[in-house]
Amino acid sequence: MSESFPGENPVTFLQLVSPEGVRVASETADPWLDDVSGADLVALYQDMVVVRRIDTEATALQRQGELGLWPPLLGQEAAQIGSARALRADDFVFTSYRENAVAWCRGVGLTDIVRVWRGNAQSGWDPYSVGMATPAIIIGAQTLHATGWALGAQHDGTDSVAVAYFGDGATSEGDVSEALVFAASFQAPVIFFCQNNQWAISEPVGLQSRANLVDRALGFGIPGIRVDGNDVLAVLAATRMALHRARTGGGPTFIEAVTYRMGPHTTADDPTRYRPAAELEEWRAKDPILRLERLLDSLGLLSSELADQTRGLADAAAAELRAGCIGLADPEPLTVFDHVFATPNATLDRQRAEYAHYLASFDSTGGKA
Repeated sequence: MSESFPGENPVTFLQLVSPEGVRVASETADPWLDDVSGADLVALYQDMVVVRRIDTEATALQRQGELGLWPPLLGQEAAQIGSARALRADDFVFTSYRENAVAWCRGVGLTDIVRVWRGNAQSGWDPYSVGMATPAIIIGAQTLHATGWALGAQHDGTDSVAVAYFGDGATSEGDVSEALVFAASFQAPVIFFCQNNQWAISEPVGLQSRANLVDRALGFGIPGIRVDGNDVLAVLAATRMALHRARTGGGPTFIEAVTYRMGPHTTADDPTRYRPAAELEEWRAKDPILRLERLLDSLGLLSSELADQTRGLADAAAAELRAGCIGLADPEPLTVFDHVFATPNATLDRQRAEYAHYLASFDSTGGKA
């Protein structure tokens, strides 16, 4: 394993915990984890178990007709938890639609996570209250938003950092290339966090890139780290390195977290049509939660009491998610016009009035008056 601090030479592959749960020493990364205690390891483990339970509950809700769609994160817990737990409250996160574990870490309410997927709201939460924009459905668009925010932070003279999460497929989008150009040109304090989960919907990553995705960033003059995305400690260390670089004027960093999407792209997808069963089994052995369980066990930290406590936390979160989802009230029709523009204008007022007139033409049973 070759490694280096993000700079002229990219990390070949950073792994600190093997799939067997063995801690791997690293002269470069270990100093960034000096403050991580046994209690911190337990907290990371519980985070991953809880968000997996939230994810499976949301999937069940969709199958039961309570959600219109759901994008599972099964298998990507370490990449999201390890990176999100490295952030400060004044950093700002821009994600795609799969980073529900990041939302959990940022303090987004469980009911708010599913509002959009129930078709109940145009936006799930107030971005400014949690330091996280609502998910971007347009592939790669959030990288431009993150770069713009980072340039603003740079202009304001703060050391806050923007983080853009995206998948391997997004690296082929023009928006991502434009964001990398701007970030490199102005040395913006932004982290491009690519979760390479091996599949861009039904197309394998090898189809769109003959080289490691992190190497693409080097072409823009942005250093990168390629990290085991199923190793929560390696992700935590890599993100901390990149954050330090950004906060101290070193500019952007590209992190490629090599992980695997264990489930479908969304609940509308059937991965058995394009993904070999043997590949899925190969990645099951690299499961991020099982890996950390094995490390905790080797350290004497995995007890039956911890297992019971963790299960209780996960079940409570799932129950809260389900109750919150089913309990969501239908929005008033005219609220569709709220927050379309920052300030009112005549065109929007006219449209609102026309829609109100249309709604008033129905009687109380929904028929034409």
